[in-house]
This record gives sequence, C-alpha cells and structure tokens, in this order.
Amino acid sequence: MVDGELVAAAEEERFNRIKHVAGFPSLASAWCLAEAGLKPSDLDHVAIGRDPRANLGAKFRRTLRHRPGMRYIRERLANQAQVGNATDALADALGVERGSLRAQFHNVEHHRAHAASAFFVSPFENAAVLSVDGFGDFASAMLAVGRGNRLEVLDRVLFPHSLGIFYTAVTQWLGFPYYGDEGKVMGLAPYGEPAYLDKMRELVHLEGPLFTLGLDYYTHHSRGVEMTWADGSPSIGRIFSQRMEDLLGPARQPGEPVVKHHEDVARSLQAMLEEAYLHLVNTLWERTQIPQLCLAGGVALNAVANGRIIPETPFEDVYVQPAAGDSGTAVGAAYDVWHKKVDGKRGFVMGSADWGPHYTDDECAGAIAASGLTSTRMSDDELFPYVAARIADGEVVGWFQGRMEYGPRALGQRSIVADPRRDDMKDILNARIKHREPFRPFAPSVLSDRVGGWFEQDYPSPFMVLVYKTRVEKREQIPAVNHVDDTGRVQSVEEDILPRYWRLISEFDKLTGVPILLNTSFNENEPIVMTPAHALETFQKTKMDMLVLGNHVLRRNA
Repeated sequence: MVDGELVAAAEEERFNRIKHVAGFPSLASAWCLAEAGLKPSDLDHVAIGRDPRANLGAKFRRTLRHRPGMRYIRERLANQAQVGNATDALADALGVERGSLRAQFHNVEHHRAHAASAFFVSPFENAAVLSVDGFGDFASAMLAVGRGNRLEVLDRVLFPHSLGIFYTAVTQWLGFPYYGDEGKVMGLAPYGEPAYLDKMRELVHLEGPLFTLGLDYYTHHSRGVEMTWADGSPSIGRIFSQRMEDLLGPARQPGEPVVKHHEDVARSLQAMLEEAYLHLVNTLWERTQIPQLCLAGGVALNAVANGRIIPETPFEDVYVQPAAGDSGTAVGAAYDVWHKKVDGKRGFVMGSADWGPHYTDDECAGAIAASGLTSTRMSDDELFPYVAARIADGEVVGWFQGRMEYGPRALGQRSIVADPRRDDMKDILNARIKHREPFRPFAPSVLSDRVGGWFEQDYPSPFMVLVYKTRVEKREQIPAVNHVDDTGRVQSVEEDILPRYWRLISEFDKLTGVPILLNTSFNENEPIVMTPAHALETFQKTKMDMLVLGNHVLRRNA
C-alpha cells in the first residue's frame, strides 16, 4: 500500500500452488514489492495481522485456571516466536540482509486487522463493524465502530467460545474434515430441513448480547486444537466430543453416503449459524445505531447469512471485503498502521478484487507457444460475440483476463463460464472439470442493472458474498445457477469495474435474453490459476471446450 492506496494484494497459494498454504508468504511478498516497483529499502512499515501480546490478561487468567500441559505451552511459544520473527522471514523472501530493511514492523491484533480490512476500504465514512471467525489472538469475534480514520473496539468474544469452531465441529461430524470444507456444508444445507435446530441450541447459547458454546460438545478448550501443516496445507484434528455424537448420532465417515439425516443436520447447523450471526448483527445495531455495516472474518464468507441482513435487520448498507478470510488481514493490518501510526487520510475504496498479477498479450502468446498448442487472436469486436455464441451453444469456456482476483472468489478474471439455462450444466462441469460433490451450487454473474429483475434483492453484490432468492418466474430459465432452495450466490457485474466480463455477459444477453453467466473458479482441485501457463495446464488436463487468454482463443477440437 502506497500513500493510502492499495497497489497489490495476492495470496501465497496462487504462487506455490498449495491450497490454503501456511507459513510466511514469501513469494507473494516479493511479487507485491516488484509490482509496486519498489526496493526492500523503500519500505517504511510492515504490518502483520497477528499480535501475540493481544488479550494477554484473558490468556493469563485462563492459564491460571486450567494449567495447560507442556505440549500446549511449547506449541504456543513456538507459534509466538514464528509470528515475532517476521523481519528475518521478509528479508529472506526479498533476498536481502536484515539490516537493509529500514521499515518499522507492527503486529496488529487478528480481529482488529479483520475489522480494519472491511471498514477502512469501504465506501462508508462511519460504520458498524463485525468480525467473526474461528480464533485469532485468543478471540473469535470483535464488535467495533469505525468513524473516519479511527476504529474503536466495542467488544470481543474470547476463547473458548467461537461460531467458527461451532461450524467446523459440526462440519467434521458430517464427514468433511479438511480445512475449508465449511463451504461444502453451506451448499449441502438447503437439501435438508432444520429438524435439529433445538439440538443446535445446546451447542450455541444466545443468552445476553453475544453468545457462548455448550463446551461439553467440543474438545478444543480442554486439549487444544491439533493442527498440522504437512506439505504446507493445514489439517485440523477432531474438535467435537463424544457428547456431540450422543446428541446427533454417530459421525459420518468421509466417503460414506450422505443421507437425509446428514442433510437435516447440515440445514440445522446453517440455521443456527444464521440465528447467532444475526444476533450479533442486531447487538451491534443496538450499540451503534449506524445504518452501514462492514463484515470480515471467515464466517463473513457465509453468503446465505449475509443475504438476510438487509431484509431482516435495521442495517441499510453492507460491505464485505472480497478477501474476508484470513488473507484479508494483510490489507487490514496495513490500513490500521496507516491510520494509527501515519495518521493517514481515507480516500481509497476497494470496489474491485483484481489486485493480483496480470499478463501482457505477448506473455499470453509466449505461454501458448511454449505449450505447443495453437490459438487464434481476435479483436475485441470479434472476440466477445464469438465467445458468447459458443457459450450459448453449450460450450464450457476458461476465461482468463486482466489481474487475478484477491480472495477466494473468481469474479470474471480467472473464471470458468457456462450457460446458466442448461439444466444439465452442473453435471457437465462436475464430470468434466470440477469433480466435486453434486450438491454444491454454481454462482450466477449478473449485469448489475438487471439483478432485481431476476432475484428478489438487488443490493449490489460485486464480490459474490450475498445469496438472494431467485424470482419465481425466472427459476426455470436458469436451472444451472438456481440452487435447490431457489437461491443464487449473486455476483453483480458493473461495466466500470469489470468492463470485459460485463461485455461478455452483455453479448450473451443479446443472443439469449438472459443477462447471466454461470461462473465458477478457474481450477480443478488446486488453487485458482494465476498465470497463462497455469490456465493452459488446467485447460489441457480437463475437458473444457475453449480457453480465452486475453484475446487469444484456443479450441479443444482444434
């Protein structure tokens, strides 16, 4: 970030191709600096979205009460040492001596970084701010208020209580044990009924303004959360107790069939999460009375819950940063330091997610030549109607344009796009490319001024973090993006933000009368593609029909 303006942001997993990779983001750091045209010695400040000193009083009191074992203490000390050694890690990443870095290093509390990542880049002068995730720096949630260039913390939810832990624990019980599997359960939930909501209320208690967990159903508070980082990918040990199995029945083992009982538990889990989340949102309203709301943290990626905020609470405006999960704390930490230490002014608004690497026409052409494939280069006037026509004919297209998106969503720069009108398109994509569970939905990208004609809400959703009901009369027209509960996780596409993607959807609209494309991330099971070479590799190993790299078109049958 330079003089208050974001210049570059990208996740390490896109560079080293290890999904959810842990550790210091060496490759991403080096790229960000190179993209800005800066030398390591040009850095004034380095901000890290973790602070081992945060909430020390609460940590000390818990330690006195519970006397953790030596293993837990050793793990905490090792983690603290790693977080505190960022100077050496950055110097190594940039290939310089530590002494050549003149920057001041700052640790920002995890949830403060989340909150800052949402508010300081939002379009709001004042806003209520909510951050909710698993845990970070001994907290799982933060309620705050932002005014101008200041962020005031109102309240925290501290360890061991966590909505993120609640959702992950039941996700594990459902037989989805991997880091990030919570999104799968959000897709499974609409297939069931909230038959076990009363039991979920034993897992989460909403007495008072915040919440607590029914701790007998969890293990994280008694023996810690066992996490390993084999090959750089995080793995979380079991965090639900035998008591949860007594309550819900035997846990589903990975690979076992998903039956109605599992669907109903998933739906009940999602219903409880929404109930607790909206409880926090309403608490924040009571404390702030500000009609603008900013959201961050991993739970803020629960688009179904987010979609209920404007219709069901007093808030009138909602902003969710595109990298709402932990990667977004990098932006938040930077802006927190900018406003607290530098006393910088606000002005930047993150209206788009395209902050990653971009590639020239010559670089795309060079990658194609190196792959041994053949392509055709088209002018814009040829390209957009041609690709739209191929999509309308049922072809699946890899669409690679401009800068890579920051955050977990592909938003028209690194996307696979297809015809939303085909009721068999979900099966086609899963069989030929995505190879994922059939209950997971695909998202609609919609021309921004046409959202209200197809969905029951039309509040802007540029980052695909709001789920809306599809209008009754439109559901049969877009079966590939209309989920089983008649909803879609909408991306509203504006011409001035994503002009090329907007033009492609507009050409499809001219042909079909449908201003929508099915949009899914450009990957198979690895991280979303970053480079032209990544895109070409994925094109070759899957069965998509066409790849568009900038203005270069490759056809499988060619």
